Amino acid sequence: MDWMLIITTGLAFVFSFVFALGGVGSALALIPVLHWLGVPLNAAKPTGLMINTISMGAASYSNIKNGLLDFRLGLPIIITSMILAPLGAWCSVLVSRNVVLWVFVAFLIFSGLMLLLYRRKGGEENYREDRPVVAPALVGAGAGFLSGLLGVGGGMMISPMLIFLGFNPKKVATITAFVVPFSSLIAFTAYALMGTVQWQVLICASGAAYFGGMLGTKVMHGHLRSATIKIFLGVILLGMAGKMLFSLF
Repeated sequence: MDWMLIITTGLAFVFSFVFALGGVGSALALIPVLHWLGVPLNAAKPTGLMINTISMGAASYSNIKNGLLDFRLGLPIIITSMILAPLGAWCSVLVSRNVVLWVFVAFLIFSGLMLLLYRRKGGEENYREDRPVVAPALVGAGAGFLSGLLGVGGGMMISPMLIFLGFNPKKVATITAFVVPFSSLIAFTAYALMGTVQWQVLICASGAAYFGGMLGTKVMHGHLRSATIKIFLGVILLGMAGKMLFSLF
């Protein structure tokens, strides 16, 4: 096993563990890191997307097994995100990618700061327990469209928007983990059909991502408070905004 394969496998485990603490996929961070290490971009993208699928799939398996996933709240998000993702991909050829990235960076900064600075009245006892359809469906539509437009998972949009709507960050993390694999797997399939997948790297990294995602989810539910998850997610969003600003400049 060469050193690049060892490094990629290790990064898949670490990134999947860390991002699972916030219930989001790690492809947006992992893809540029793999590319920086020398993995061709067209091979790094499907690897990152499959790691999203595997790590968040492992997280969802753990959540379902322990009865933590609210299917009724997550289903409208899945349906609308899958419908709008192809439209976003089609629009990606009509809109300047830099314009889209600037808008996305602004959204990440705003969401990250709100998660870090905003405090709900009543604390953790005042989170919503209802299961609306329209608002989550709109969140899923926006996330799906953005996912297709940028070629990344929509978790970075779904999580902050559901938290802003008043849902418990722990519940949000389980829903986001359930939604992300669907859009990521669709995108991965497209790359596989184009023949850009490096299968040896993918298989090793996917195995590591599975265990990383499973472990991160267990730590999140067993040892982190909802407020801690919200802060952690805010830091991730700001970090991603900084990474994207660096690439824009």
